[in-house]
Amino acid sequence: MTIAATLEDTAPQGRPVWLTTLADLGLLLVGFFVFLHANQSLDGGAMAAGMREAFDGPQAHEEMPVAIAAAVGFAPGSAAPVETAPLIAWAREAARDPRTRLTVTGETDGSPADVDRETGSAAILAADRARAVAVLLVRSGAVPPERIALATGEGRRRVIATLAYAGADSGAAQPSNCTAPGNRHEAC
Repeated sequence: MTIAATLEDTAPQGRPVWLTTLADLGLLLVGFFVFLHANQSLDGGAMAAGMREAFDGPQAHEEMPVAIAAAVGFAPGSAAPVETAPLIAWAREAARDPRTRLTVTGETDGSPADVDRETGSAAILAADRARAVAVLLVRSGAVPPERIALATGEGRRRVIATLAYAGADSGAAQPSNCTAPGNRHEAC
């Protein structure tokens, strides 16, 4: 070693950066395989509930929302829907799968004018809006009544329809030709 040696020459050599990345990748793979093994030994619901409990997460809803549509144009204080044809057409197409449910949520805008005239309650007006749209969906044959849930909220003068995957078959028998592309059979 010469007297003119620099600090770089005498510093200990560290591990290359790619080795740390490779170790991280290896640990991720091990974790993935542990997750796969755990998934095989438990049913999906029990495993998800265990993970939520371990991380103090909120309880999951039974249904998973997959699509949304709205009916807008309600007058302040009124539950009479204005334009519902697009919502009915959307609901008819979206609810063809018997494993889905529709949640109809009536909303008010929070202003003093947007309340039920007889009771002065915004919640009652929101419920009336949701009910009025639900009745139209059932009367039109778009969605059976047992697959509709009503809810209320505050935001705008509208009704939101949310399509959710409930997971299990609702028990309704589906004709075998319902899965054909472009089928518009009334029973589907």
